[in-house]
Amino acid sequence: MKSRWAIALLCAAGLCGAALYSLQLPYRGFDGDVFLQFPKGSGTRAIAEKLADAGVVRYAWQFWLVRAMHSHVALQAGEYKFDHAASVTDVFNRLGRGDVFYFSFTVPEGSNMFDIARLLESQGVMSGQDFLKAAKTLEGFLFPSTYRVSHFTTPAALCQMMTAQFHKEWTKLMPDPAADIVKTVTLASMIEKETGFPAERPMVASVFENRLRLGMPLDCDPTVIYAALLEDRYRGMIHRSDLDNANPYNTYRHAGLPPGPIANPGAGSLAAALHPAETDFLYFVAKPNGDGHVFTSNLAAHNKAVGSYRHAQSKGAHKAR
Repeated sequence: MKSRWAIALLCAAGLCGAALYSLQLPYRGFDGDVFLQFPKGSGTRAIAEKLADAGVVRYAWQFWLVRAMHSHVALQAGEYKFDHAASVTDVFNRLGRGDVFYFSFTVPEGSNMFDIARLLESQGVMSGQDFLKAAKTLEGFLFPSTYRVSHFTTPAALCQMMTAQFHKEWTKLMPDPAADIVKTVTLASMIEKETGFPAERPMVASVFENRLRLGMPLDCDPTVIYAALLEDRYRGMIHRSDLDNANPYNTYRHAGLPPGPIANPGAGSLAAALHPAETDFLYFVAKPNGDGHVFTSNLAAHNKAVGSYRHAQSKGAHKAR
């Protein structure tokens, strides 16, 4: 009888030793890369079964065993990437460290929601159309920055990240509590699209503010483009039909600011909209060399600057022939 118990104990010890040894053996039961999402509140059973089903671990019980040995460790929710053979212990440790997978998605300053949708689609983050559905009322408040996203980030979640970042940046600017946020962001979006030179932003803001004060049309080309984008007919150039378009975003046809932002401005343009330069400028046009703009306060001076720009353009086209 004693020998039977001894044999049984030896067998049990052997099985236990084999089980423990198996926890250290690298295993890979999948091809390519595997991405697994573990939501908050996932239990050990659900995690173990998902890992086993995906071929990350050989058996679910192995993960259970490691968990029993390290019951004090909190497993972190998130997306994980598995791309090579790893032991069950290594897999467990990764979840314990929160070694989650993410990739960076950057939204450049001045991007509109259509630009962002194209970037998301091209980088395989999510469907551009799904993003547009989530963002359709948020233009101007999708702050341009770099965001950590995963394959499981939803359009709504990304929009929430971007609008939360906007409110952080808005608070940093310490705007007057009485400031009209929609008007300010709309103006900032136009400034952002009109110049890529930070030093010019307050002057561009002053031109728009002066024209608004005098009741002059803003004549802002980017608003014409945005109107065409909303109607899905912009093809890279402004045509006469675009300037004649009755869309309320067309500031050639409608006085005052457009109904809302036409892009998502950065902090510099928001600051310029809140604090325009004090000037009497009413016009601006690109310099012939492309190094910023010429700002003028009367039509004669503006027409002269436009003539210089067109002359330089025609000379450049002639040389290119």
